[in-house]
Amino acid sequence: VQLQASGGGLVQAGDSLRLSCAASGRTISDYGMGWFRQASGSEQRELIAAFSSVGTTTYYSDSVKGRFTISRDNAKNTVYLQMTSLEPEDTAVYYCAATSVQSFVVRTRALYNYWGQGTQVTVSS
Repeated sequence: VQLQASGGGLVQAGDSLRLSCAASGRTISDYGMGWFRQASGSEQRELIAAFSSVGTTTYYSDSVKGRFTISRDNAKNTVYLQMTSLEPEDTAVYYCAATSVQSFVVRTRALYNYWGQGTQVTVSS
């Protein structure tokens, strides 16, 4: 599966933004999907939201819980990350990723074997 992330940009604190991850080659229903982010200068790529390939289980990191929502549109073969109440601390490159592990939500980065190219989100104060 190939993944193409888009929707990033420069916004002000408190604004909302929706990221998209368009998949091609395979259907996203075959995969668990996740959104990661990596801040400039950080070596850590953090999982912030994900859903499983089985059922409807979702995961959110504490840093985004209640503000971000992950969803998918199987007809468009696209995964979304709706971000609200954005904060300067949300500034990062955001990546979508897919895992072929058939399980409940996969929270281990190494198990995500397909990655999009990343989209920059910058939140000004």
